[in-house]
Amino acid sequence: MNRKHFLYLGGTSLAGLLFVKQVNALTAVHQLVHLPQKVFVKLDDGIQELQSSDKQTWTYKDITVKLHYNHADLGASVHSPTMALHNVQLQWTYAVPSSSIVLGDHWERTYGDVHFQPALFSRKLPWYFVLHNGAATTCFGVKTGCNTICYWQVGDDKMQLTLDTTNGGSGVKLGDRVLHAADIIATKNKSDENTFATARRFCGMMCPNPRLPKQPVYGINDWYFAYGNSSYDLIIQHTTLLADLATDTNNKPFSVVDDGWSAYTNKEKNYRNDYSQPNDKFKDMHKLAGNINQLGMRAGLWTRPLSTKPDTYQKLLAPTIPGRDDVNLPTLDPTIDENLDYIKSNITLYKQWGYDLVKHDFSSYDIFGRWGATMADGLTVPGWQFNDNTKTNAEIILNLYRSIREAAGDMYLIGCNTMSHLSAGIFEMNRIGDDTSGNEWSRTRKMGVNTLGFRMVQHNKFYAVDGDCVGLTTKVPWDKNKQWMSLLAESSAPLFISAQPNALGAEQKQHIKHCFALAAKPQPIGEPLDWLTNQWPKKWKLDGKVKEFDWS
Repeated sequence: MNRKHFLYLGGTSLAGLLFVKQVNALTAVHQLVHLPQKVFVKLDDGIQELQSSDKQTWTYKDITVKLHYNHADLGASVHSPTMALHNVQLQWTYAVPSSSIVLGDHWERTYGDVHFQPALFSRKLPWYFVLHNGAATTCFGVKTGCNTICYWQVGDDKMQLTLDTTNGGSGVKLGDRVLHAADIIATKNKSDENTFATARRFCGMMCPNPRLPKQPVYGINDWYFAYGNSSYDLIIQHTTLLADLATDTNNKPFSVVDDGWSAYTNKEKNYRNDYSQPNDKFKDMHKLAGNINQLGMRAGLWTRPLSTKPDTYQKLLAPTIPGRDDVNLPTLDPTIDENLDYIKSNITLYKQWGYDLVKHDFSSYDIFGRWGATMADGLTVPGWQFNDNTKTNAEIILNLYRSIREAAGDMYLIGCNTMSHLSAGIFEMNRIGDDTSGNEWSRTRKMGVNTLGFRMVQHNKFYAVDGDCVGLTTKVPWDKNKQWMSLLAESSAPLFISAQPNALGAEQKQHIKHCFALAAKPQPIGEPLDWLTNQWPKKWKLDGKVKEFDWS
């Protein structure tokens, strides 16, 4: 069968690209991702094209890129013994029907900006993408836990996968080792699947071994009414106020102590970046955890693992770059073992204090000096590197996450501002979007509704997806927060509520009690029914029923 004949049988060039029957010497037939037509590398002196005689081994000078099949996966590895390597680019000829729409993911959290759009080659699609064209849905992606930070581009009759191998803002120096960069996979919809079901199944293919909570997670968090102006007494008041609204004794809620508890390193500027001890408003974190447990909730704690004290030895710090250039807020270099030991000791300390959940934040920003929303032109500023320049940024991040996991033991972990594809399989939960709000409904609509609509496909496939809190305050209309709370509780996603005491009346308490009861038990996965056309899905399938929300 020649290629032209196969494309004809497949019905579209898409099928021909995705599923090519390869017959080996043993006549075993496998459906595999097609080998790329071109391969490039980016070096210090620019982009160079590699050459190949068999489309599996590609070379440029002493650089070798090898592509190898493992069942339905296409593995990519690279050897660059002498030249600093910025990325590897795999490129296919690819015609996208004009009516197609494409959904990409984000590097870390979403920022209210994820939705189906027409194919545009200049747009970067982190980790994976879902392409929908009428009745057909096709997904391309890389498996989670890969050693490079990956993104796709599709349009202009081509498709490209870039495997970012940078170290900091410079090319990685691999030396003699061969880097297994990524495993590429793809699928298309089955006859009985809609786009949501296909994308959700594909997420399971990308992450075959997720680490999930033993029971659904729900509870409270003080951030969206306290915003860091918190104290021991306020946490106890907040916990006491809502503990009686949780009626499921087999799955108790969490009371998460957010930012504001740690010791001051510069009180005049309100810097609290010593996460090994509390400030005077909290005094005894072990006692606080014990009191939370006595009130009927489980204690959780927020931390910023890479932040450290200003008097930290200079050689332990990451290089100063924009976004990471305040001498009062220094950042640890995660490639130094001593720093990882310090981070692990803090996580172990929280466990000893009696906390059952740790929410760790800011690591992507502290590593790159940029939020995910500003990474379209690059993960970070160019020209700098970590102390150990032989590992890729992805490898460095994975090592950090695995170190936190090791120290946490059986504590639950929520990653916040963490690389999504590198968090999967390591953390039980991931904060999937930028902050919601206790001050303005428009921000909760933008960040919360959008991220839940387009990352529910990852729920319980990568981790439990945390769409962030219900900021229940007097500043946000109750009729909007009531709907947001209901969606979280009924969708099976984690539910966290920040409840300002004077915003709680009889109606609010009754609804919280109802939502806590739902959130404490497994629920069917909520499905956004209008996600193909609506950036903030309002029509959802929840527990087998169609429910429409008014987010306006």
